[in-house]
Amino acid sequence: MKPDNNPDPIENISRIQQAISQQAINQKLGCVAAFEIAAQLNVSPKAVGRTLDQMNYRITHCQLGLFGHSPEKKIVAPDKAVDLRLKTAIEAAAADGRISCLKAWDIAAALQLPKLAVSNACEGLEMRIKPCQLGAF
Repeated sequence: MKPDNNPDPIENISRIQQAISQQAINQKLGCVAAFEIAAQLNVSPKAVGRTLDQMNYRITHCQLGLFGHSPEKKIVAPDKAVDLRLKTAIEAAAADGRISCLKAWDIAAALQLPKLAVSNACEGLEMRIKPCQLGAF
């Protein structure tokens, strides 16, 4: 994937816009669909997120449960009894009381856990997840 610090070429923006338009419903696109678009077009997730912003579309159904879920907006719930392996992995990945979305995903994959389990653990440990790979937060 291309680096996030370079502007997206016009042809990528057009391709991303077209893919978003084909999959979005009511100007909303799910997090999973946004990542699928990034993979299919070989662009960064952040490029898809920027394009969504430019189109005034919203991202829904964050895979970490942090936003875009109805009716409460988020579905993450603090896990106060965090498994020691998970706690150790989160703390090792943390800096300044937070871990990135990407690191949360990596932890979930490494420990073979659902992404929501990692975000629930982070919430229980009062660890914030930031930044979002799509640029939502």
